Amino acid sequence: MGLERETPRPALVGRGDLLDHLEKTLRDHGRAALTGPPGIGKTALVAAVVRPEERRARGETVLWLAPEEEDRDIPGAGAAGLLDDVPEAAVRELPRPQRTAVAVARRETEAPAAGQDRVALRLAVAQVLRLLAAEGPVLLVVDNAQWLDPESSALLRFALHKAPPAVRALVAERQHTSPLHAENLFGHIGPRVVPVPPLGADHVAALLADHELPARLAGRIHRASGGNPRLALAIGRSLAGTRTFVHHADELPLGGEARAAARHMLAEVPAGAHPTLLLAALATGPTTTVLRRAGRASAEADLAAAERAGLVTVGENGAVAFTAGVVPATLAAEADWAERAACHTALARAVGDPVQAVRHRALAADPRGAGAELAAELDRAVESCRRRGDHALAAELGLLAAERTPAGRSEEEVARLLGAAADAARAARPDLSKRAADAILARDVPPAARLRARLAILDTAFQGLTDLDETFSHALADAGDDPSMRAAVLVRLVWKQQLADGDSAAARATAEEAYRLALAAGDRETAVLAATARARTSRALGEPEAAAHTEEALTVWREGLPPALRNGPRLLALRHALFDDRLTEAREGLLALLPELERLGSTEDLVAALRSLAEAEARQGQCAAALAHARRAVSIALEAGFSPGPLWYSAALAETAGGSFRRAADYARRSLRASLEEGDQVFLHCSLYALGRVQLAMGETALALETLGRIRDLPITALTTDPSVLRWHEELAEAYVAGGEPEKAAALLADTVPVARRLGRTTVLTALDRVRGQYLAATGDPDAGAELLRETADRFTGHGLPIEAGRTLLALARIERRRRRRASAQAVLREAAGVFDRVGARPWARLAGGAPPRGGADPFPGGSAEPAERLTEAERRLALIVGQGASNQEAAARLFLSVKTVEARLTRIYRKLGVRGRAQLAVAVRDE
Repeated sequence: MGLERETPRPALVGRGDLLDHLEKTLRDHGRAALTGPPGIGKTALVAAVVRPEERRARGETVLWLAPEEEDRDIPGAGAAGLLDDVPEAAVRELPRPQRTAVAVARRETEAPAAGQDRVALRLAVAQVLRLLAAEGPVLLVVDNAQWLDPESSALLRFALHKAPPAVRALVAERQHTSPLHAENLFGHIGPRVVPVPPLGADHVAALLADHELPARLAGRIHRASGGNPRLALAIGRSLAGTRTFVHHADELPLGGEARAAARHMLAEVPAGAHPTLLLAALATGPTTTVLRRAGRASAEADLAAAERAGLVTVGENGAVAFTAGVVPATLAAEADWAERAACHTALARAVGDPVQAVRHRALAADPRGAGAELAAELDRAVESCRRRGDHALAAELGLLAAERTPAGRSEEEVARLLGAAADAARAARPDLSKRAADAILARDVPPAARLRARLAILDTAFQGLTDLDETFSHALADAGDDPSMRAAVLVRLVWKQQLADGDSAAARATAEEAYRLALAAGDRETAVLAATARARTSRALGEPEAAAHTEEALTVWREGLPPALRNGPRLLALRHALFDDRLTEAREGLLALLPELERLGSTEDLVAALRSLAEAEARQGQCAAALAHARRAVSIALEAGFSPGPLWYSAALAETAGGSFRRAADYARRSLRASLEEGDQVFLHCSLYALGRVQLAMGETALALETLGRIRDLPITALTTDPSVLRWHEELAEAYVAGGEPEKAAALLADTVPVARRLGRTTVLTALDRVRGQYLAATGDPDAGAELLRETADRFTGHGLPIEAGRTLLALARIERRRRRRASAQAVLREAAGVFDRVGARPWARLAGGAPPRGGADPFPGGSAEPAERLTEAERRLALIVGQGASNQEAAARLFLSVKTVEARLTRIYRKLGVRGRAQLAVAVRDE
């Protein structure tokens, strides 16, 4: 039994808001019950809230009780553990009968012949709490409360009922299975129940970062773990330990520690319910109705038991969902083939969807004895799935059809495998694509079939193209001299040369050759893809023909090709509109395209459209919409196993616009890590830009210079001419001015302005003028600088870029402040704040309002003449407490200070942060 834990506050990924809510609940209500399934992180949250060393250092008493499972059957075990944690001085003040009862409970003396005096023991615990509360605040913590024995539970209930308000209690207990209820432990007072939800895929990615696992595995580990941190880390440790799982398309091995955890979870459910759970595990979208039809009359009762154990959730409509994918995987893996076949047979009769019915019949059939009719039925089901846009299920059924193709029909089998590989690529399912490709490449098939298999592998690699040189080499060998086949390989090689190699010039030449070969072969679809690749690389190189190349790709596409052509020219044209800041055109076009992509397009294109939409809205000042679209794109991409670097970059831009600078920097750093991991030169560049932009906004000039300076050293930077494609010039130039190096800013402007002017990049020129205005002010001509900044702000407004206009006003206010024109500076700041408020640009609004982010960053970042002082750690701790609503007296008690000391320290904090009251202080110290 753990009686006291001096645990340092852990870095709780994704739990910041929950932690704040829990601390507030405990502070305001005095009683809180933290609930959730095993492994969800209750103990870590308790440790983060309690922080015993800190509390004791400021005169607060912490009593910590953490019973183990075996304690549940030992009467009084919990009481003994609690009393062992009580300071001896408090025990000495008890009356003799109560001291005796405590000594007996702690096994320090033999029990009298009449047995333990339970009344005296109850009175002793109640009196101890009162005595401790007289000296200062008391926090009683009961972790693993489900293992508290009934006798101790009753004792604590009595003591807490008698306890004064200074005694607060925090209980953490297992969801559903705990014998405790609010009234059992807290009586009529009742706790505020705080459930701990699972982590999202995005937070699982952050949790796994320290395990050096590929970032794109986060979505699959999230599905397998259900967002349970312990399960996610168990899966991560098994992968990191074996070192056998290296490819994102391989099956996720769910053995070892993860499988053991799943068995432990299943052991919470009666064995008689396991057949129902196995049936649900093998079904697609199981419901209680389907399970009953399949022969499980006890389905509701079985599922209720599983729900109490935290294994499943059952919706109001009877829909059944497992909380963690490792559970159904374990059920299926540990059932023998005959059990699985019987379940699939029963499900085939029970489901209403004919596509699912044939799937279950196929899974119930022995592949060696399946007939041609079953394979033909599967073919028809595949076509049905394609018509309704479910390419993932089409790929799965195609693989089943290939496996059940009768012997001697190898051409039919290969055709089904090729169809499955293509469907898997459209669905962004590298696992299914690799299965199909491996099956094809293991056979003696014609080069064209081998090539299509290799193309499927390339099409599901996404950004991870660095290690595919051998695949490209084999693909070109398979293509031979066939122009159409060579064009198909080359158009994919363009992606590698641009993304992984960062060589836009080589990519441009390859795209041109692919276009020529495809036209010569009469392969219009490949010609469109090659023309699109040519337009993309032509734009990056700043070629004047780029717009004409885009229009040519669109013209060829319109001549009878599929509307939702993967990686087609429509998305590229809208991306170019985004680069040009034709944001209304880009946004309206993307919104119109979304329904078609959701119904008929590839998942890859859908995600690309969503992230482009988020970027356009962030630039346009539609901050809430940008955040929503960015989060949706991240969610889809992680669940699909995509490379998350591009998505985290878009999320960083959306957060910079309307969310939080802190989260924006976090997303940018994640994008940087993922891009380095996959050798993605384009988004390595983009993530550095996003991070440097946030650092510059936060006044972290030295960090911004370091981050943005790294961009100059990237190969892709030298080979990308158009400054609107990969942005960085204006941010680095501004960082140079802010960092006291205006001559470097002037040199960068001199290099960039002529190119932007030649290409007609109007908004890029406007951004460079903002830097020029700051440069003029920094080098002795503040009047000209201020005039140019005012004009630039107006131009940004005219271009429909409100956040950029507001940023320019911030720069103007900084100049006015340096010129000692404080009234003018404040007027400009109010104007900027109004701009930011109107569009919901929350982090910028806080800067303009003079409420700097955590750490006391200057609201005039970038070389202000009056830099803000940083808070000391003690000041920051007081600011956080007061910002959360504590009075001066409460803050003094919590920090073990006098009220006068608190008042004097608050005066210094207000001065440093430039705030005038508690409301502004709460904003200033908010976690941004």
